[in-house]
Amino acid sequence: MRTLLVILTVAVIGLGAYSINLHSDKESLQRTVHAQYTEKLTDASEKLSYLQRAVSQSLLFKDEQAIHSELDSIWRLSSEVRSSISNIPIGQELSNEWLGYLGKLGEEARKTAKTGDYEAWREKMPQISTNLQSLSDEWTTATVDYYKQDGNMDVWLRQVDNKNPNTSFDNVKNTLKDYGEKDFPLTLSESDWQKKIELKALQDSVITEKEALEKVKYLFPLIKDATFTVTKSSDTAPYPFYHIQFHQGIRLGYVDLTEKGGHLLSYLVERPVGEAKLSQEQITKKAEEHLQRLGMKDVAFVESRENHLAWHVTFARVNPSDKALIYADGVQLKIAKDTGELLGANAMEYIQEETIKPQTAKPIDWKTFFDEDVQVEEVKNIYTDNGQFEQRLCYEVIAVRNGKTQETFRVVIDAENHNVLKVEYLT
Repeated sequence: MRTLLVILTVAVIGLGAYSINLHSDKESLQRTVHAQYTEKLTDASEKLSYLQRAVSQSLLFKDEQAIHSELDSIWRLSSEVRSSISNIPIGQELSNEWLGYLGKLGEEARKTAKTGDYEAWREKMPQISTNLQSLSDEWTTATVDYYKQDGNMDVWLRQVDNKNPNTSFDNVKNTLKDYGEKDFPLTLSESDWQKKIELKALQDSVITEKEALEKVKYLFPLIKDATFTVTKSSDTAPYPFYHIQFHQGIRLGYVDLTEKGGHLLSYLVERPVGEAKLSQEQITKKAEEHLQRLGMKDVAFVESRENHLAWHVTFARVNPSDKALIYADGVQLKIAKDTGELLGANAMEYIQEETIKPQTAKPIDWKTFFDEDVQVEEVKNIYTDNGQFEQRLCYEVIAVRNGKTQETFRVVIDAENHNVLKVEYLT
């Protein structure tokens, strides 16, 4: 009995010591994280102040070189402030507002330096400079609350939780939203792009949870007898959808369907994958069969890549008028190497269908377009974004340069005006 009592006493003391050490480790970790956040907050506050000065200073000059120096500083500082803010827990909505505003400011500086439209810059920036000063002041006020917590991370995290936002940072968020809409109004192309992202074009009727489940069982008969849990997207989601989790034997996963029409957004299943048995050709055929069942019959194969468990196969919608591939309307499938089962699908881009404007492809003489030691291996007609939210008809060229060493490139060229949009080094 005495022996048992001694053992229990030692165990209790040991557990107590472990608990103390664990608590001490947690406090030490919180102090370290707190110090990092403090550093990032200070860094963001300082650089935000420098950014406001750079915007103000850019309005001093007519000299092109002097203006370019300030524009370069604005582009660099906006990127650095974005980096600091992205590493601070200030709530997702506020973070998104900050990153969007700073990104647009940096892009405006970069575009002005490229186009030389300094008059438009001088017209726009005085108000933005004033707004940045106001934002900088509000940000400084908001950070004071953080320093007041004296290293208590629990209090800080509760304050930035979406359900209980910090009042000071909430003020910054509201001000940012207001300034963002006024300082950088969406262009027509950006507005169309935003509508596409938010699935504004979907005109289908809203389906019920029961109908969503029936759709899942129809699209994926392998899991029709699974146990399902259905939840709806939050009010802050860009569009309403059903998130349907399932569990059946060794399979665990989810399906996301739009509330309007029940269109497939994504599908993912986790299960043990056995030894690879299918060839790449067989995998591609399986992928095409899955697409047929999912109702995506207007796509064509683009590429496939493998890892030790699965093949990732990409398809793109085919434009019916000229048979060119619309890369922005892509579908990605994950196919198991052992049986060819569909392990994953991403159809979000496919649903966000692009509006293609008529364009004329003008032929290119490749012998005069490329240097004499370049051999054109393949030419494909595609549609891709030109960086201004416009889908352009392009030639996608696989070109091999036979120099001292052979090099392969992927070159994307606007088919109408022959501007080179992208050059990618392959091997």
